[in-house]
Amino acid sequence: MYKVFVNDKPIILTTSLNNDEDYPLYLFKNIAFEEVIHKLKTDVLVGVYLYCTNIEESWKEIREIYEPIVAGGGLVLNESKEVLFIFRGEKWDLPKGRIEEGEEIEEAAIREVEEECGIEDVVLKKFLINTYHLFIQGGKKRLKETYWFLMHSGYKGELKPQTEEGITDVCFKNEKEIEKALLNTYANIKLVYNNYLKNQLQ
Repeated sequence: MYKVFVNDKPIILTTSLNNDEDYPLYLFKNIAFEEVIHKLKTDVLVGVYLYCTNIEESWKEIREIYEPIVAGGGLVLNESKEVLFIFRGEKWDLPKGRIEEGEEIEEAAIREVEEECGIEDVVLKKFLINTYHLFIQGGKKRLKETYWFLMHSGYKGELKPQTEEGITDVCFKNEKEIEKALLNTYANIKLVYNNYLKNQLQ
């Protein structure tokens, strides 16, 4: 299954006819993909399932239409198991950014966390999840593919938001504060956090 967001509304590519959400189900091969995008953007649809007979072929088709941009980010824990958040664009977010030429994705993820938050001693623990969203940039159709990693830092110094990137606050949040932050965040960030919680229970 692939879950791709358009303005925080999901397109779910699936090979199953048994689905949890009350979204309409269409056959991928029979739909006009751009029409689905339009309906999501104009609130005609709040989400959609696309049934694929060959999900990897369908995913390849989407990636040929929407040029992929690869990014890396981190869910960073401190010694108190609090999670590092940034505030940008009037929403709480997790630090992330695009990979630079010659970088490995893990290197990019750590660099972006350190740059956006003014933090040091960041150690990557393990891969968590990929998230995806579609958008238009400079008239081009783009697919942002973000690799998320669980990280840890024992940094005790002052956190400094990267204001040139539009970040106005950065802080570690405890469980109660996280619940409040998740009321004002993106669907992809909820996916990352829920994946982290799921991993903790395993």
